[in-house]
Order: sequence, then structure tokens, then C-alpha cells
Amino acid sequence: MIVYWLLLLPTAFVAYIFGSLDTMVIASNFLFRHNLRRLGTGNRWLSNFRRIFGAPGFIKLAIAEVVKDLLPILLGGMLLGIKDHAEVGRAFAGFCLVLGRLYPVFYNFKGSHASLALVVAAFSVNTSAGGAALVVLGLVTLTRYLSLATVAEAIVLIMVAVLIIDDAMLMRLLIFSAALVIFKHIPAMIRLMQGKEFRYSLEEDITYKLDERF
Repeated sequence: MIVYWLLLLPTAFVAYIFGSLDTMVIASNFLFRHNLRRLGTGNRWLSNFRRIFGAPGFIKLAIAEVVKDLLPILLGGMLLGIKDHAEVGRAFAGFCLVLGRLYPVFYNFKGSHASLALVVAAFSVNTSAGGAALVVLGLVTLTRYLSLATVAEAIVLIMVAVLIIDDAMLMRLLIFSAALVIFKHIPAMIRLMQGKEFRYSLEEDITYKLDERF
């Protein structure tokens, strides 16, 4: 049991810290060689990123996010793989990663939608579950309500996990990750029902519409 704790604790720490790192800040500094906080409106939200780097910048941003999210998940698999539980290690790291995205320690626990982090976590456990989450995320994103797309993705992931994942621990970790996302988005869903939730646009200056509202 002590060995498992010694493997789980560094997995949790690294995955949470990586989740807490803001990908837009990383991408702007290392891919575009500009400090996002010193450009545009000076904030680190998606509206400022889009205003400065444009729609093509989202491709590099997505790549940077996926790579960043994969690193702690692979580490979790390697560490728990020592006890022949690599899949559990990846799933646990995925949960901690999502937790970091939603409640980042570096930004007063005010995080992002965690939509891509949830997809990466799902793929690390089961490719079918990850594929279903990604398809739903892409389709519902067409409504231009990113919060709605993220919640729909999480709901589908829970359904798929219950239906196709036999390992109880893996299923629970995926469900916990998705449930955490849904819980975080309750205020956004309330705003959506009240007709107050913002819709994003890539065709005009969105200024504030994609700023965090959690």
C-alpha cells in the first residue's frame, strides 16, 4: 500500500501542476515569442489570444495543449506501470489534470472549460470513449456555446464509460473527471437557460465573449 501512495502522490502533483499551467501563456511565449499579458488587453483569456494571433493560432494552441496534457498522463502510466496498473495511472493522472484545468493553483483557482483536457484523459483510458467525447465536443461547438459543448462532451463520456469500460476503477475515474467538469459548468448552464450565456465567434472581434466566466 505504501508503494502505491509513493506512486500516486507524484502522479497527482505533476498532473495537477501541468493542468494548472495556462496553455495560452505557454503558446504565446514559446511558439509565438510574445508575452500575452503585454499585448492587446493584457489578459490571458482566449479573447485576447484570438485578437492577437488570429484563428490560425488556435491550431498551434491546440497542439501545445494536447502535448502538455499528454506528458503527465504518460508519466502516470509509467509510474503505476511499475505495479502493472498503467491504465489506472493514466486515468488517475487524467483526473488530476482536469482538476488542475478547472481549478488552477496559479490563477486563484479560476480555470478554463477543460474540454480538451477531458478528451485527452478519455483517450488515455479508452480510444472509443475519447473518440465519442471528441465528436460530441466538435458537433456541439457548432452552436458556438463552448460551455454547452463541454457539458455535452462530459455527459456522453459518462454514458460511454458506463457502457463499454469493464474495469470499475477506470470507469469511476472517467466518471469523476466528467462529473467534475459538469459541476464546474453549472453556473454557465444556468446562464444559458436564462439566455445570458455568450456565444463565441471567429468572424469578428469577440473582445470579451470568450473570457472566463467561472
